[in-house]
Amino acid sequence: MAAPGDRHNQITSPPQPRSLVPPPLGPGLLRAQALGTRDMAGKKELVWQLVLNTRGKTLGKEIVRWKEEALFDQVAEEAAPRARPRLVFRTQLAHGSPTGRIEGFTNVRELYAKIAEAFGIAPTEILFCTLNSHKVDMQKLLGGQIGLEDFIFAHVRGETKEVEVTKTEDALGLTITDNGAGYAFIKRIREDSIINRIQAVCVGDSIEAINDHSIVGCRHYEVAKMLRELPKSQPFTLRLVQPKRAFDMIGQRSRNSKCPADAKVTSGRETLRLRSGGAATVEEVPTEFEEEASRRVDDLLESYMGIRDPELASTMVDTAKKTLSVQEFAHRLDSVLGEFAFPDEFVVEVWAAIGEAREACG
Repeated sequence: MAAPGDRHNQITSPPQPRSLVPPPLGPGLLRAQALGTRDMAGKKELVWQLVLNTRGKTLGKEIVRWKEEALFDQVAEEAAPRARPRLVFRTQLAHGSPTGRIEGFTNVRELYAKIAEAFGIAPTEILFCTLNSHKVDMQKLLGGQIGLEDFIFAHVRGETKEVEVTKTEDALGLTITDNGAGYAFIKRIREDSIINRIQAVCVGDSIEAINDHSIVGCRHYEVAKMLRELPKSQPFTLRLVQPKRAFDMIGQRSRNSKCPADAKVTSGRETLRLRSGGAATVEEVPTEFEEEASRRVDDLLESYMGIRDPELASTMVDTAKKTLSVQEFAHRLDSVLGEFAFPDEFVVEVWAAIGEAREACG
């Protein structure tokens, strides 16, 4: 046995295996632990520390320093999460096609690649997807979540058109969103706006170029900024691509900016949440508070930036739930969504809107 003063440097015998088996861990720690089994030995000690942070009363400090791989792998195996069943989704091309089945995607780009593979087209042909409706219905637009029973309709490139616009007011009356894979498109046209008077421009049209400058690959907030910065009283050209339509597809000409927020279309108790960074996860359907807070934040995104993005709004709500003050919230937003460079007054309004949603939902 080691002398008491040497206890932190020597271990004479390994602990009994039963002392190594922790109670079931939360999903976050399970993922970290599973990753640890595939990393170098230095990472294994980190995973043990994570276990201790949650179960410190049952695991001793010696286990943190114990580096027997067999013992570590035994715990990782016993604590590993049970594999979920395969998630297979049905899909069609919105203008008409046989039904395909897709699986194995973790983000929007991979989703589009799987749909394209199923129908023998290029992923760049897909402008956006709707859930449970083949029509150009922005209330059914695929955002960051897919219900496990949802039917996915892919809207592909149709005719290209060019329109000339003269900016006589500061705002054109457009709300822009993007498909998460390089295409920005029109989600809403405000009534009595400049764009609403141009019949050739429709909800669902993808904006391919401004004054012959390609914007393919730009995010929605970048496109909205370009349009805001165009000088007044000077004409400019928009090159648009409309989605291919079947005969019975009548697109929305416009939508009042004060209409109800876009509904999330989900089925069952769980949804597949797609993320721009990281793997997709199966999650419970959002709570009433999360739905209401995301709706209010999405409305603020439209009024401040001219965009709608339910997934961005949901990410901001998730970030707020982990913070205790508006200062901490602003700091976390900078680290998570720094590319948006949100102004301070906008962050304060978002924090207040999320607080109001919390109060409204009890």
